[in-house]
Amino acid sequence: MASESDESYLTVAEVAETLKLNQQTVRNWIDQGSLPALRVGRRVRIKRSDFERILRDGYSGGVSGRAQAPTGPNADDFWGGEPVGVAEPDPTAVRRGDDR
Repeated sequence: MASESDESYLTVAEVAETLKLNQQTVRNWIDQGSLPALRVGRRVRIKRSDFERILRDGYSGGVSGRAQAPTGPNADDFWGGEPVGVAEPDPTAVRRGDDR
């Protein structure tokens, strides 16, 4: 195993290019904690060993050993309910473009 001083680092752009992804996707992984990274001022660097470990283990969208954040409502939650009725036009509403 390389010592900390021998460790090489990658930029977000290098990780994105290697995986043929958008840089924002890599930033999202970092923000979610899925991809460990070091922040030095406004710069972000990813340890090559962390990146290689994630490639080796396979990215699954979450951090192993850590509980996943709740995802919130999904389309089934929204559309899965019973219909509540039909929307009727408001007869008192002024219609635009009607000059009768």
